[in-house]
Amino acid sequence: MHLRTPRPGGLLRGPRRIMAAAAAVVLLAGVGTWTAVAASGDTPPVHRTDRVMTMDDGTRVDTSYFTSTTAGRRPAVLLAHGFGGSKTDVGRQAEDLARDGYAVLTWSARGFGRSTGKIGLNDPKHEVADVSRLIDWLAGQPQVRLDRAGDPRVGVAGGSYGGAISLLAAGSDHRVDAIAPAITYWNLADALFPDGVFKKLWAGVFFNTGGGCARFEPALCRMYERVAVSGKPDAAARALLEERSPSAVADRIKVPTLLTQGQTDSLFTLAQTDAAEKAIRANGAPVDVDWIAGGHDGGDLEEGRVQARVRTWFDRYLKGDRGIDTGPAFRVTRTGGVDTTDGAARLRGASAATYPGLANDRRAVPLTGGEQSFANPAGASPPAVSALPGLGTAGGLTQLSSLGIGVSLDFPDQYAHFDSAPVTRDLRITGSPTATVHVRSTGDDAVLFGKVYDVAPDGRRQVLPSQLVAPLRIEGARSGKDVKLTLPAIDHAVQKGHRLRLVLASTDLGYASPAAPATYTVALKGGLSVPTAPGVTTAAAPLPAWVWWLPATGAVLALTLLLTGRRRTAHSAPDPGLADVPLRITDLSKRYARSTDRYAVRELSFRVERGQVLGLLGPNGAGKTTTLRMLMGLIKPDGGEIRVFGHAVRPGTPVLSRVGAFVEGAGFLPHLSGRENLELYWRATGRPPEDAHLAEALEIAGLGDALDRAVRTYSQGMRQRLAIAQAMLGLPDLLILDEPTNGLDPPQIREMREVMIRYAAAGRTVIVSSHLLAEVEQSCTHLVVMDRGRLVQAGPVREIIGSGDTLLVGTGTPVEEPLMEKVAALPGVASAVRAEDGLLIRLEPGGTAERLVVELVRLEVPVASVGPHRRLEDAFLTLIGGSA
Repeated sequence: MHLRTPRPGGLLRGPRRIMAAAAAVVLLAGVGTWTAVAASGDTPPVHRTDRVMTMDDGTRVDTSYFTSTTAGRRPAVLLAHGFGGSKTDVGRQAEDLARDGYAVLTWSARGFGRSTGKIGLNDPKHEVADVSRLIDWLAGQPQVRLDRAGDPRVGVAGGSYGGAISLLAAGSDHRVDAIAPAITYWNLADALFPDGVFKKLWAGVFFNTGGGCARFEPALCRMYERVAVSGKPDAAARALLEERSPSAVADRIKVPTLLTQGQTDSLFTLAQTDAAEKAIRANGAPVDVDWIAGGHDGGDLEEGRVQARVRTWFDRYLKGDRGIDTGPAFRVTRTGGVDTTDGAARLRGASAATYPGLANDRRAVPLTGGEQSFANPAGASPPAVSALPGLGTAGGLTQLSSLGIGVSLDFPDQYAHFDSAPVTRDLRITGSPTATVHVRSTGDDAVLFGKVYDVAPDGRRQVLPSQLVAPLRIEGARSGKDVKLTLPAIDHAVQKGHRLRLVLASTDLGYASPAAPATYTVALKGGLSVPTAPGVTTAAAPLPAWVWWLPATGAVLALTLLLTGRRRTAHSAPDPGLADVPLRITDLSKRYARSTDRYAVRELSFRVERGQVLGLLGPNGAGKTTTLRMLMGLIKPDGGEIRVFGHAVRPGTPVLSRVGAFVEGAGFLPHLSGRENLELYWRATGRPPEDAHLAEALEIAGLGDALDRAVRTYSQGMRQRLAIAQAMLGLPDLLILDEPTNGLDPPQIREMREVMIRYAAAGRTVIVSSHLLAEVEQSCTHLVVMDRGRLVQAGPVREIIGSGDTLLVGTGTPVEEPLMEKVAALPGVASAVRAEDGLLIRLEPGGTAERLVVELVRLEVPVASVGPHRRLEDAFLTLIGGSA
């Protein structure tokens, strides 16, 4: 487990002051290394110089300085690493920023990497003062732009621990011009002692990741040991952490700030960024907020997108490029399901022109349930489970999501719950729900953990959004108190027919609870109040600028399809009951030419719904391409029926204008420009120009000035970008792709995958034929498996794969035999054996992965990931036998 974060970086501008030059910094050693990192002849190489600098108190700080060979002065960036890491972690990002025209200085903080000194958790007298000394040094470098003598144009960026130093530097040194902190804290005392409750697991992770208590400043070590023993933070502990927090210099942070925070983060919650945004904006500085999908508990940290946004932020506020678009004032990443193999979230963005905060446009949700009593068990054991620090970042929670479960667990008689009625329409919660309850305890104090579950209509499946809970300490609870509970900030969609369930538990694995047994009694004093932030709207399927290539006769075929779609032909009457169904195929058959009894496709039936990405699978000769050609109206079936949005498909059917197809072959006119090819293609369809959505297609192409160059001058990659723009002209409701990954390298395949997922997320439908089983497994929501022209199986990917009863539990280190025996003896486990990557555990009927993970954690098994053992390849080979 570590707190290092993938390289969100940044720079900004603001007030400046003249400081003493680099006399305070003594250069001990300097070694320069030329690095050949240019991707092409147009990209300048980057020069890196490694130096160890001595600070005022003798501490040695290891640094690296990155500049390109381009002449002239440029803004500087200080790039900080996450807790437990070193300057090496941000080296790649430093190189990228140097190529983009910045002078970049990275360093290993005190106590990490090759730097000496004790870890001070960003002590103002040590780590924060070190940043000022580094700025002094930058002011003396000939490559760095100066605003005045001793005052370089400089921004600071970093993630987690490095994000906090970004904020602290801006509030402590007026020469800092802009910052881009990511997934970090505003008040470390609030983060580790929320509402007076000790976050014991995360605190332990901090001190263990740092190398043990002795590696920290003595005051911090004594504080941790005192609170860990008592289980209750005291005023001195809070004060020690608050003086090391950005909130201590809140009134002095007056520079443009890009705040990036994680939604799956039980360490530094969204409330930390909310407090930072309010304080910095009150100082008059520009502030943008970006909620990413991942966080310290795992998930997608969206490195590429975040780093691109940081660069544009710095370009505006450090380079002074006022014409650049830095993005919306508020953006949140929303998920639309998960990949079936690695659990990676399918992402899309929503945004607003202003940051909505955590209490925007509240809606009352009534709850039911009478007064309830429950126990705080002796020793606070067994504890309920929400987030699992140390498991999420290693991939465990993400892998568990592929099973459709979480690890949240509440023990009987240790919680109260209150339910809403089923919601009558879809409800999006964006912010912090609140509730007021009356609490009474048989002891003096009570500690409760509040959480809101999303409960499915069957009542058996419930989801704890982002695995987050809100701890609350109630002092003087013996006589009873009304308390307002502010629940964790989330962005979560509750579907129509689902219910919300407020749970108040007496224990949680991640926190310290009173060891003395007690009985808590809780009663409602009102319903839930949930923020909805209606001004935050989801973009219409934003797509990558370049993705995948299919050789381009598809352009000609699609053109033919659209042209024929203009003709009037006789066809069966539409079926109103299928008007919203993209595709239904019934008993479809096609014989081979000059044959009466040999079929390419025989009695094929399946149905595709809106929003699905359907994979058409089968060995060579299974009939996949023939099926697609009949679907596109290019050949006539010998029997059966195809209906698209209720209309029977025949060559020339008008409904085919709602279908986009991209299959093999070339189709661009080489002497015309990319723009002219797209315009000519659309004019040939005879449809109105405004229906083309040409601006969206050009945005997808991302060709810049090349759009006005002849296609014959295009590289293969540029043709790929033009091809995807053409395929999606008109934004067809049903998109057909035949072998879209042919000829692509892995990064391009990933981009293609994201295109399909996002395209379908906007309510459209994609059908893709591919022989890459692993890619289909990650891209598709549903499958149709064919063999010898017939349907073998159809349904959701998860059902066809089948999670089975065997799980693969990845472990960080080998599990020894005594512990293996304990695992095999767990309730619900039929067998447990070692595998190359960990353990293969077969569950008994009724055994669940949810319960298994909890038990493994209690046995201290080093769980790194959990997932189904069976994959699509296994299912496919089982279904088609030896045909492949």
